[in-house]
Amino acid sequence: MTNTESHIQNTDTRGSGLQLAKIALVAIVFLVVLTLSLGWLNAMLPSGSVAKHAIDIENNSISLAITQEPPQMNSMRTTDAVSGMLLGHVKEGLIRHGPDNQLIPGIAKSWELNELGGTFHLRHDAYWSNGTRVTAHDFVFAWQTALKPATASPYSFILYPLKNAQEINKGELEAETLGAVAVDDFTLEVSLARPAPHLLALFAFFTYLPVNQEFYESTDGNYGSDADMMIYNGPFKITSWLHARSLRLEKNEYYWASERTKLDAIDFPHIVSDPNTTLNLFATNKIALAGLDLQNIQRALNNRWDIKDHIDGSVFYLAFNLREDRITSNRNLRKAIQMVTDPQELVYKVYRIPGNIPGASIFPVWLKGVNGMFRDEFPAPTHTPDVGLALEYLEAAKSELGVDNIPPLVFLTGDSPTSDKQAQYYQNLFKETLDIDIKIDKQIFKQRLAKSKAGEFDIVASGWGPDYDDVLTFGDLFASWNDNNRGKFRNEELDNAVRIAENSLDQQERMEAMDVVQRVLYEEAPIIVEMERGSVYVIDERLKGVSRRSVGIDPDYTRAYIGDDSGE
Repeated sequence: MTNTESHIQNTDTRGSGLQLAKIALVAIVFLVVLTLSLGWLNAMLPSGSVAKHAIDIENNSISLAITQEPPQMNSMRTTDAVSGMLLGHVKEGLIRHGPDNQLIPGIAKSWELNELGGTFHLRHDAYWSNGTRVTAHDFVFAWQTALKPATASPYSFILYPLKNAQEINKGELEAETLGAVAVDDFTLEVSLARPAPHLLALFAFFTYLPVNQEFYESTDGNYGSDADMMIYNGPFKITSWLHARSLRLEKNEYYWASERTKLDAIDFPHIVSDPNTTLNLFATNKIALAGLDLQNIQRALNNRWDIKDHIDGSVFYLAFNLREDRITSNRNLRKAIQMVTDPQELVYKVYRIPGNIPGASIFPVWLKGVNGMFRDEFPAPTHTPDVGLALEYLEAAKSELGVDNIPPLVFLTGDSPTSDKQAQYYQNLFKETLDIDIKIDKQIFKQRLAKSKAGEFDIVASGWGPDYDDVLTFGDLFASWNDNNRGKFRNEELDNAVRIAENSLDQQERMEAMDVVQRVLYEEAPIIVEMERGSVYVIDERLKGVSRRSVGIDPDYTRAYIGDDSGE
């Protein structure tokens, strides 16, 4: 320990030259320590620049946080919500969602539809960010490429309404036979394999976004991997992407409706999944919007912040691995686990996050049916936890598997605090009720996505957000041909029901088919539905014009603007 009193006495007796030298030395040491301290502080804070403010009036920009590094910005291969949200800001398809969540013209200025297709007339003033025109050929190229087997697009199935799309994806036909033809640069002719009552809603989805062939081929297989490995035709463009640290979007001067874009830039200087850290950033004026959970909502109330709520449309569930080499391919084992789960307990006693609804079906309560809401017209199967029945299923499973004890099951989950709570809950529940051990495999989002695709799990914590505003956006998720069916569930009755809903223009027939899907998923238990996600959040009162929606890009800042200090 330094004796400061003694040190002061000694320095008072030195000559002036030596004293100045020591002062200089102290100053140098101070600067070194300050530099190291700032470096340490920066390392301890979330990734990105700590100098950004939530609202930068002078530069007409805002700062926000995202929960994950976008894993795939190639729209022909994207599956995740973070990449999808960003793509919705930097690219535009034939159709897009308007500020009131209605479908509005995008690159297509008008169209004529018939039962098996339509003609779309493209704008002459739509350009890519490198100054080249957006043409019908860009759509044809993107759709054909997404369907080629070599692309391995997880969302290739969403293009299946197009004529010959499924056959192309299976390698049975050439991509050039697709029912999408560029009649000329500004006329796109679309032919369907079957009626598609939700066609326009599909065209607002990111797999239907255009890609410029010349630029794509110039990236030598790196398209979408960095800011300069893309060109943009939407309201914004990515001008900086420091991987795992930050992104910056700037207004795209080539966008055909650039006058609608009020912000000059959107910064994402923080990539952070922890809600408390995110709220700290909001409280210290570093970001303009933050989600709330049980742990931090009281802080928002104490600060008298204006709390908003939003139904984001997503359904969360546990998915079992039904590959033949996995023990969870046994139906009786899955039913045993199903019968000890209690979504009410999970949502209200474990998660305790405001806005969430206990899960009962893969179809959320907000989906439309024939004349009203689907779940009102076709109620979900009733689920009552029953440990006794679960143990009967368990004994049947052991007998079929030829084992005395079920080996430990690998539970693949995320790295957020909520994921930790979920995994520990199930670990305790399955041990106490079924004497089944759970090995928790905790992964960051990108790695969890890769492992779930590869089938490296017995149970995976999953969620699904709607791609378009139709019951099929959830109804076909567990069809045998859907690449997002991570557990590889296959059921002929379910597949047939999905085909009916895809092909029929009769809403009653379509909804009855989806009720079959709902029943099969409960009876066969390839998944256990946990909850429908609602959310509460706080937003800087100066930020206006932000759209929140259950379907489409969310949040949507494409028409956001900064109001004055009075909140106008």
